[in-house]
Amino acid sequence: MYDEIFVSALGISFVLIFSWAFRTLPQEQWQILAVAPLAKDRDQNWQGLNITYYGLFIALATVASVAILLVLTSAIGLQVTTIFLLAIFIMVIGLTASKVIASLVENKRHTFTIAGACFSGVFIVPQAIWLLDHLNMAAPYKLPAIPLMAAIAIAYSIGEGLGRLACISFGCCYGKPLSDCPPSIVRFLGKYVFVFYGKMKKIAYESGLDGERVVPVQGITALLYVTIGLFAIWLFLKGLFGSALILTMISTQCWRVLSETLRADYRGHRKFTAYQIMALVSMPYVVLITSLFNGLPSPLPDIKTGVEALWDPGVILFLQIAGLVTFLWTGRSMVTASTISFRILKDKI
Repeated sequence: MYDEIFVSALGISFVLIFSWAFRTLPQEQWQILAVAPLAKDRDQNWQGLNITYYGLFIALATVASVAILLVLTSAIGLQVTTIFLLAIFIMVIGLTASKVIASLVENKRHTFTIAGACFSGVFIVPQAIWLLDHLNMAAPYKLPAIPLMAAIAIAYSIGEGLGRLACISFGCCYGKPLSDCPPSIVRFLGKYVFVFYGKMKKIAYESGLDGERVVPVQGITALLYVTIGLFAIWLFLKGLFGSALILTMISTQCWRVLSETLRADYRGHRKFTAYQIMALVSMPYVVLITSLFNGLPSPLPDIKTGVEALWDPGVILFLQIAGLVTFLWTGRSMVTASTISFRILKDKI
């Protein structure tokens, strides 16, 4: 019963968040969160660094995904310190890969790709688990590989789903205009489309599609990934770790291959993109890893123990630091600028 209550509470929270975000975030004022003055120009105006809602939503998604990871792994009795080490490793690899792979594929220095971070994680995480065991950093027990990888996959699915709100606010990862879509897709979507406003949105300066009705690919991804993640959490809590892992990774990567055909933003010169290739390569690798390690004895999860782990002061501090680091890494806009002027309101003195 506690398992269903936990999953249902998460589901209701996500419904409320998405119902607000899909209506609100395409608006112009939801791109720049704050501006920090850096230096004066010749006209004595300040040149500013733009801090984006993109960074805020990515940070919140990171905190949510790490929290999910901590709950699930604590539910199967893993030590919090071990998960801290693994989470730090994954964050460093993921944040770095998201920038490096986007630079290689799209030839752009100041952009990120969650697809690249996911691809690197698929191959790095099993090695990280082996390394923790090899260095005896998970003592006094051996890490259960499949439950741990399932928890990481679920955290990724939830995190990317919530992270797509960042894409909506910045106007990136956008879909094709409805005028370029087959009638079947237009009829299927009906009135559920996105219209982005603001000349600084990526959809505007890259493709000139601001004000156009476009496929809400970010919203579909958010709903699909979070739904998959919630169902996988339920499977995990019932002890079906291999099923949770396979469901999460196969479903999310299949959608990545399909969703690329609905997007209009630049993702390299290939018609069949590098990100689609990465997704296709990831799927058989995950199946192989699952078949190799599945069947090993694993503890039955206790969701009450998992949730209680979140109230540890060390966990709360770790989540705050993880969110802050992610925000500072992704929130500083390198593709927009601002000019700030200050004045005295003499009638207020």
